Amino acid sequence: MALAPVVAASRPVRRSARSGDPADQFDETHRGRRIRGSRMIAAGHPVDAAPWHVTVDGRPLHLMRRADGSWLSMVDHYRSYPTPLEAARAAVDELGPGQRLRDTTTADHAHMGGHHGVHA
Repeated sequence: MALAPVVAASRPVRRSARSGDPADQFDETHRGRRIRGSRMIAAGHPVDAAPWHVTVDGRPLHLMRRADGSWLSMVDHYRSYPTPLEAARAAVDELGPGQRLRDTTTADHAHMGGHHGVHA
């Protein structure tokens, strides 16, 4: 029994098994940019607490959940939104022509400048 939390935590995170459930995924074009998102459900954890994997034109958009249940993004982090999709749309609205999200999978993690996840 003592190992149960360790075993549960070590299980891989997977995309939602309920494909087609609009509450667990989205895929749309907003202002000419493709926004995709899906809940990353881990075995043994509540679905509502699962984090989201969201991309804009294939680049990851980091979202954070606030204590009140709303969402904000690193692009538009001064305002919160009721859903991850609305937060992603707002991030797209903030992106200017020719701008795209940074690829945070590179060594760019140390960057703390004023561009907030946006790359020209």
